[in-house]
Amino acid sequence: MEPPFPIPFAKMSGTGNDFIVIDHRRPFLQKVDLPAFARSICTRKFSVGADGLILIEETAGADFRWQFFNADGSLAEMCGNGARCAARFAFEKKIAPARMRFQTLAGEIQAEMTGAEVKVRMTPPRGLDLDREVVLGEGPQTVHSLNTGVPHAVLFTEDNAAAPVVPRGREIRHHAGFQPAGTNANFVQVLGESALSVRTYERGVEDETMACGTGAVASAIVAAVRGLVRPPVAVTTSGGEQLTIHFQLNGRQAEDVYLQGPALIVYEGQLTAEALYRPPGSLIDKRLPIV
Repeated sequence: MEPPFPIPFAKMSGTGNDFIVIDHRRPFLQKVDLPAFARSICTRKFSVGADGLILIEETAGADFRWQFFNADGSLAEMCGNGARCAARFAFEKKIAPARMRFQTLAGEIQAEMTGAEVKVRMTPPRGLDLDREVVLGEGPQTVHSLNTGVPHAVLFTEDNAAAPVVPRGREIRHHAGFQPAGTNANFVQVLGESALSVRTYERGVEDETMACGTGAVASAIVAAVRGLVRPPVAVTTSGGEQLTIHFQLNGRQAEDVYLQGPALIVYEGQLTAEALYRPPGSLIDKRLPIV
């Protein structure tokens, strides 16, 4: 069974992290292979293209819940920029009020509209591990790790513009020390007493993205615990935009963690059946299996 085309959607951007958002409160895709569907429509150049697919769904006990799929079709527990985009979408479509709660695989997320921006309260970070030596192809590297809804590795650099984000990030993402789940990899340069530059190789996208909300949060907390910055921390992303990370440090534990930044509705449209087609001879010939 094919999806019931056409399918209304919104294309959204959270500081360059882009998403396809679909109102799925009426579950018309329930018989569809959602990972394959996500892979297809998130494929750049051949379809809409995005870092992920967000389905907004009904639930008891919160304003809504989401299903979040990375561009490779894998389910993600949490995505900070995606959470801000989901909140903006839900507010604009009158699904939720300006202060809202929604459910993710990482737990309940609180969000509020703050003018042109969205501020989300993150789930409590866990699993802080500092100064871990990880042996890579070029030799040992000092890596810090923290789970901010999804796992993140953090490496500090002197010049983030020159950081080999894709090759080194891919090696860290698949390193045996972070299996079986793998990890995202963040390259961080300290810009000032409350400012960082962060570039992220994202698991599930398998490339550098223009921003990563959970990665910005992990980087800010690790830098603060190591005494390099003080909150609130302004994070400049790969796309040149800025996220603000609010939190309180209680020893090595970060509390009351919030991620704030813009969530833009770039355009709205309708997916047709041709969004699933591929040109003959491509790696995915003609149409992805979706049932």
